[in-house]
Amino acid sequence: MQSVGLVVNLDKPRAAEIADTLVQCIHARGRDAVLDPKAAEAVRRPDLGLALEAFPGRVDVVFILGGDGTFLGYARRFAPFGLPLLGFNLGHLGFLSEAEPEDLDQAVDRVVHGDYELEHRMMIEADVRRGGLTVHHFLALNDITVGKGALGRMASLRVEVDGQYVDQYAGDGLIVSTPTGSTAYSLSCGGPIVAPQAEVMLLTPICPHTLSTRPMIVPADRKVRIEARANHQDLGLSADGQVSVRLRVGDEVLVQRSAHFATLIKWRERQFFDVLRQKLRGVEAQ
Repeated sequence: MQSVGLVVNLDKPRAAEIADTLVQCIHARGRDAVLDPKAAEAVRRPDLGLALEAFPGRVDVVFILGGDGTFLGYARRFAPFGLPLLGFNLGHLGFLSEAEPEDLDQAVDRVVHGDYELEHRMMIEADVRRGGLTVHHFLALNDITVGKGALGRMASLRVEVDGQYVDQYAGDGLIVSTPTGSTAYSLSCGGPIVAPQAEVMLLTPICPHTLSTRPMIVPADRKVRIEARANHQDLGLSADGQVSVRLRVGDEVLVQRSAHFATLIKWRERQFFDVLRQKLRGVEAQ
């Protein structure tokens, strides 16, 4: 590892200060560091600014300073290039982050010396088809959600898996989740926790109107088709809860496994179930 790219959520407390310290840690070990232009200005090193489009081919690894939301956004951006990502948790839960602000020196040392493993996280993609044409395309690390708006009436969604009819879902919507996303929105809607190495997709109903409607797990190589059948226009699709589009009645949403992976840097001694207990107990204690 010779060059590190830093992306920073400057809305987080002390983000610029932590980024500045991290740059110093990287330089002290004889490695290069570049930052997204806004972060470079914030740490008063505009000479280190580099457009995000130029990161692939210039950096060997990307350090992401922020919370899970920040990580998700940059994971979608850099996944097509296979760049390894290391998250520094400046947020709340930090399920996707591996390092903490108080461990900057140790984290940089471990990356410099290769003391980590790479974990390839499955991603999914969704096409919105209207009148036989693809009008929108989305990539997601956590989930694709189809559902009603805040004030809309019940959503009615016809769901098929590999062309086989599954059910007509009536309720607030449906989440199609990766194993990584099983600890996110899907979990809050009663979905199961799935180990991130599993190759499956989760179908989790949101506030279903029937007691018999339950979450479902399907193999990752299946294709999920969702048809919007509500009799109102307040329907939408969101990817990772961050990018969204309004749907029309009759639109088809086709969700399948993506060819892209998010490549996460992980410490070997941190096991998934240990992190799970730590994070979820932290939520319960608050």
